[in-house]
Amino acid sequence: MMKKTIILSLLLLVSFTVFSQDKDAAYIRKIYDEALERGESYEMLRYLTKNIGGRLSGSPQAAAAVEWSRQQMLSYGFDTVYLQPVMVPHWVRGEVEIGRIVNSRKLGSKEIAVTSLGNAVGTGPGGTVAELVEVQDFQQLAELGEEKIKGKIVFFNRPMDAKLMDTFSAYSGASNQRGSGPTEAAKYGAIGVVVRSLSSFRDDVLHTGSTNYGLNVPKIPAVAITAKDADFLSDLLKDDPKLQFYFETHAQMLEDVLSYNVVGEIKGSTHPDEIIAVGGHLDSWDLSEGAHDDGAGCVQSIEVLRLFKALDYKPKRTVRAVMFMNEENGLRGGRKYAELAAKNGENHIAAMESDRGGFLPIGFGITGTQVEQDKLLSWAPLFEPYGLFQFKRGGGGADISPLRTQDVPTIGFIPDSQRYFKYHHTPIDNFEAVNQRELELGAASMAAVIYLIDQHGLR
Repeated sequence: MMKKTIILSLLLLVSFTVFSQDKDAAYIRKIYDEALERGESYEMLRYLTKNIGGRLSGSPQAAAAVEWSRQQMLSYGFDTVYLQPVMVPHWVRGEVEIGRIVNSRKLGSKEIAVTSLGNAVGTGPGGTVAELVEVQDFQQLAELGEEKIKGKIVFFNRPMDAKLMDTFSAYSGASNQRGSGPTEAAKYGAIGVVVRSLSSFRDDVLHTGSTNYGLNVPKIPAVAITAKDADFLSDLLKDDPKLQFYFETHAQMLEDVLSYNVVGEIKGSTHPDEIIAVGGHLDSWDLSEGAHDDGAGCVQSIEVLRLFKALDYKPKRTVRAVMFMNEENGLRGGRKYAELAAKNGENHIAAMESDRGGFLPIGFGITGTQVEQDKLLSWAPLFEPYGLFQFKRGGGGADISPLRTQDVPTIGFIPDSQRYFKYHHTPIDNFEAVNQRELELGAASMAAVIYLIDQHGLR
């Protein structure tokens, strides 16, 4: 009798699992159909990029983006839409950015395009001119020491590793020269820094991005040059080690400015105190419209909730879209969100971020417990019909990373990254660079995962 009972229980469990999978597969199909036939993420992105444009923290455009996203979520009838005040840095680039080789034996004087690194100080009207010293990394910088660095401009010329299939790993392997290079060079008496743009391509596109000055070290001006110009300068230096470079910038950091995270949510029907957050960062660099970085992530996150409303889906848990402010040069919005979540005793059961561009979706990564990771990975077969194949351990995003101190599992949306570092932090990251179908597929994929978390939890 006991044996028959166990067998019957197992059969019922298998039957229920198959039914649940069939039900989930059918609803996921509805989500994709709605996104692909009547999706609104692309038109949202058009407005955000074309009518507002680049949205650097503290700028009038960032303020306009806050109000736009608030009104957009209100227009969709989300249950609650509100602002979270946060003080953000207010860095301005200045109108003049000039770069020039001044004493080449072969070329004489030659203009070189430059752009200030975010948060960098400017040179002022007098500019900065000195001999260039090329280095690949901080170890080589230390080996040269003050004797060969003092009074010079350090030229960091380490490219992203083209052999790595994961372009984000290649970016991580090269990004410290931008983030910490000016401070490391200043320790040895350098008066300026030139950094090779962080690009997967050897092209003539400038890439900006933040630098972070250390304590008790002089703040020196720093600019990026294109990958092509970096190779060009490196070749010139081989024949002319006394080559001098001049650059003039007028960047400055002003007083902090009041800004906001924008939050919209659909209240849970049975577990309203359990929160599933999905978001992107509303701010962008000032050189372009910020379409891939991260207008795409913002509109995809709003679209997740719009899809649920359009399908008349009543989530069990509270699903929350968050437009974070100030990811690019401070992460103030992400930190403030986590701070308020802890202060208010909120129970986040998961947080998802889209901040890798609006490209073709290929999967998701999760950081959490073994059980939470296994749960997400077990859903991978449901996404095979939609071309998603990469479900992996480890993932999240910069803005949701502060929630990890509260043991919140963090999930990163993974699109195909091979083109991302062509546009990242550049003047060409504009609306036209985003493919409508890829953007909509990404929003549907995100909504489908959040639907599964809402239905089944992660624990």
